[in-house]
Parts: sequence; C-alpha cells; structure tokens
Amino acid sequence: MANVLIIDDEQAICWGISRLCQTLGHEARTAASAEAGLQVAADWRPDLVLLDVRLPGIDGITAIASFRDRIGAVPIVIVTAFGDMTTAARAVQSDAFDYLLKPFGTAEVQAVIERALKPELEPPQELVEARVPERQELLGDSAAMQALFKRVALAAASDASILLQGESGCGKELVARAIHRHSARREGRYVAVNVAALSDSLAESELFGHRDGAFTGATRTRPGLLMQADGGTLFLDEVAEIPLALQVKLLRVLEEGEVLPVGGDAPVATRFRVVAATHQDLPQCVAEGRFRHDLYYRLCAFEINVPPLRERTGDLPILAAHFMALAGKATPRLSAAALAELQSRHWPGNVRELRNAIEHACVLARSGVIEPEHLPAPQRLTPGGETQAASSATRLATAAAQRADELLNDPTNIAAVYDRMVSEVERPLLERAMSRFDNECAPAAKVLGMHRTTLKRKLDEHHLSG
Repeated sequence: MANVLIIDDEQAICWGISRLCQTLGHEARTAASAEAGLQVAADWRPDLVLLDVRLPGIDGITAIASFRDRIGAVPIVIVTAFGDMTTAARAVQSDAFDYLLKPFGTAEVQAVIERALKPELEPPQELVEARVPERQELLGDSAAMQALFKRVALAAASDASILLQGESGCGKELVARAIHRHSARREGRYVAVNVAALSDSLAESELFGHRDGAFTGATRTRPGLLMQADGGTLFLDEVAEIPLALQVKLLRVLEEGEVLPVGGDAPVATRFRVVAATHQDLPQCVAEGRFRHDLYYRLCAFEINVPPLRERTGDLPILAAHFMALAGKATPRLSAAALAELQSRHWPGNVRELRNAIEHACVLARSGVIEPEHLPAPQRLTPGGETQAASSATRLATAAAQRADELLNDPTNIAAVYDRMVSEVERPLLERAMSRFDNECAPAAKVLGMHRTTLKRKLDEHHLSG
C-alpha cells in the first residue's frame, strides 16, 4: 500500500482519484492548494504526489521545489488542463515524473499511478506542461502536439543527437530551436545549415572551413559552420542531402570532436549538439546506399516525429490567430465559414502553407473579416506534379492490390482472406500510432478515430502493449 497525495482545487478531481487509489489498495489524502499540500506532507509522507498546475496561491510547477525540499525524490505527477512547450520544459527541469492532461480517464490515471509506484520496473519519464508561447515557439493543444512537447522536453534535458522526421513545412526547425532554447547549451550559438542549399563544390568549405590559399579564391582563413557551433547546437536541415564523401568526414567530427579545415594541417577541437532533420525516409536512404548506416545511427540517438498539420487540425484556430497577428496592421477576424474551409483542407504544405494562406487572406480581407473567398486555392501539386497524398495513396493502393492477389490465389486462405488482409494492415498501424503517442491510448485512439476500449481490445488481439 502506498500514500498518494492529490492536490487540486477541483473537488471532483480529488474525489475521483481518491476513490481510484482506494480501489487500488492505496491511502489517499487531498488538498486544494500547494500550501495546504505542503502542510499535509509535513506529518504524512506521500509516496506519490499528483499536483495540479493552476492552483490558488503558488502554482504547481513553482511548488515542486518546495515539495522536493520536504519529501525528497518522491514522484510528482503534474496535472493540467493546458499544455505548451514552455511549461513542458519547466516541468522537466523541475524533475516532474509525468503529466496528465485534463480531461483524462480512469485508465490513464491508473497507468500513471502504477508506473510511478514501480520505478524499478519502469524508469520514470520526466514530463510536463506550459503556458503562454513565445513568438517563435511551438503552438498547439492537440493530442499530437502534447506528445511532441513531451518528446522535445525530454530531448532538451539530454545532450544526445536528435533526428527530426517530418514532412516539409511541418515545423522541424521550430522543434530544433525549442530543443536548443530549453537545453543546457542555450547560451551557446544555434547554427542552422540547410544542406540542400549547399553546392557540392562549396559544401566542404562551408561546413569545415578553410585556410588562406586552400583553393582559388580562398584569400583568408574562414572558420566553418561546424566550428561556429562550438558550445552550442548545430541544426542540419535536409541531412539526407549530404554527399557521401562528406558523410565520412562529418562522422569523424561527431566521433572525435575535431574539425580539419580544407587546406589545414592540424585539427581544431569543436563540441556541439547535433539536431538533424529530413523529410525523406532516412532508413530507406541507408538501404539504397545513399546514406551511411554508421552516420545514421550516430545522428539518431533519439528520434522525434513532427506531426503533419492534417493530424492536428484541432490546432488550426490557434495557428490561424497567431499568423493573423504576425501579418501586422489591424488584425482581421476569421469567420466560422473560413475556419471550416481551413479545417476541410488536406494541407500538403503543412504549417508553412497555412501561414501563406493566412497572409494571402489578410491582404484581401479589407473589411477586417476573413471569409472563404479570401483564401487562396488549396495547394495540390508537389514538385513531381501530383499531390503528395495522392502519390502516397497510389503507392499504398498498388501494394495492397498486389497483396490481395497473393492471398486470393493461395488456396490455403479459403474463407480467411479478409481477416488476413485486415490483420496485416491493422497491426503496423496500431504499432505506429502507439509509438507516436508513447503508448498512451487516449491520444492514439483520438487520432485513429476509435474509442479507447476498442483500441485496447484490438491491441490485446494483436498482443501489443498499451
């Protein structure tokens, strides 16, 4: 049996979690403020604290330090109805064990309680929550963004190399900047390099620097971008575009912590944190021989998948308002019809396309109200000439048709073709969804469009954890 202290100014929350704790065989006590909770903890040592952020008096995040002084390294779970990057980072830095986002279900609370009270079976995951975003901060309160905030906060608290995967325009550089801003290297330089923009002939000089006279036109010694990032963070955008010859040299820099400039005879020490990003399938690039597998593993100590806008359409109102404010002049308003139009679109260009659409509409909305007719036509073409969604759907349909033919032609599959086909598609989908949301059923079920109990049943059928 464990002692659980629940601190929340909502009586219903305290009552519900208390009853759950009693059902699980634990003793629970409640408090309506952080100050009252500290008084309870003075003569009744809790084994777990569930702490709301918005409280009368001291807020939950600020109170963590006081609880640490009083009860030591007891797991503290942050409870909040609001989540953003700044709060998430504060919670990680304050050593919070996890956070629960309201509204939550009994199963979610039980899972967090069981994880917190069994640290020897599952290492604590430091999580969090936040408040008002900065101008260049990540925005959104959808389940997909809450999961992203959690991954970014954990990444910022470490010094591991990070690989950002995501479609063009989804905000990978904002994620990289957030990692740097909330990391121990925040006082160092943040150096961003778009590898795709470097010509093959100048890429080595730009990255590694050169000595005076190293080549025609090199009239002075110039430190490369890798040296400029010393003590800070190096963001390598479109890392899949690095030429193979330079991949070898970059790997050596990451392994040895030193750079040999072009034309130089002595290496120069440099230490930086690498955040790499790509919209390409990097493991596929490795399989095709276009990217070194040893460099891939060196860059991918921790992977973060940045969700496309179509997976977080609930964030459209806050994103639209943000971009309208950045447009300058008198901030227009967005009509309900215009918002509905935005929510109906597929957004192949993601957040970048949304910003362009809002800026376009702000120019035309002379009355101060953005209507559907002020929005530009939806983007449909990729550089290859077909929509990204259509291209992916075509490839998927082709592969599915080929597999269907295989199953239909196999006499051992009589009366089982449908179930076999569905199971082959369903399992990887569920695995990917659960991985995306750190095995949390509620956000995964929301994105999949099914009830949590249905998702749990399907996970059990496929022998997957959740």
